[in-house]
Amino acid sequence: MRQLLLCLAALLISACTSTSVPPADPQQAWVDFITPTPGAKMVMAQRLDGKNLDDGRYFQMPPGAHELMVRFDFEVPTGGGLGGLSSLQYRTCFMTLQYDHFQAGRRYVLEGRSLAFTPNIRLYGSARQLLAEERSVNCL
Repeated sequence: MRQLLLCLAALLISACTSTSVPPADPQQAWVDFITPTPGAKMVMAQRLDGKNLDDGRYFQMPPGAHELMVRFDFEVPTGGGLGGLSSLQYRTCFMTLQYDHFQAGRRYVLEGRSLAFTPNIRLYGSARQLLAEERSVNCL
């Protein structure tokens, strides 16, 4: 029964988020998200310059300095379970990143990673050069 409810919830969530991402505006900077860490569940936008976003799958913003807040969910081991097996649970963290040089027409990648309980985010330019890292992390 629990698995059926989880499947139904996943189906409803995917139906709600199936709207297409708009085309990139050449007058704006665009930030995509990736999570190469095994067990990473989600990286999505929460706020841009202190304002909540309608669609957290991407950032599209005017050039210049901006503060980005993202949500990053990832798996962490919780220790011994039944029979000495370890179990996993998800940890949710909100991380803030400041970058002062976003340029119009450029694409950026925000990468969420974790090492055990420690998350981080990094902003990369189009040539995969590191531009910024998180400046604050708050986890639940």
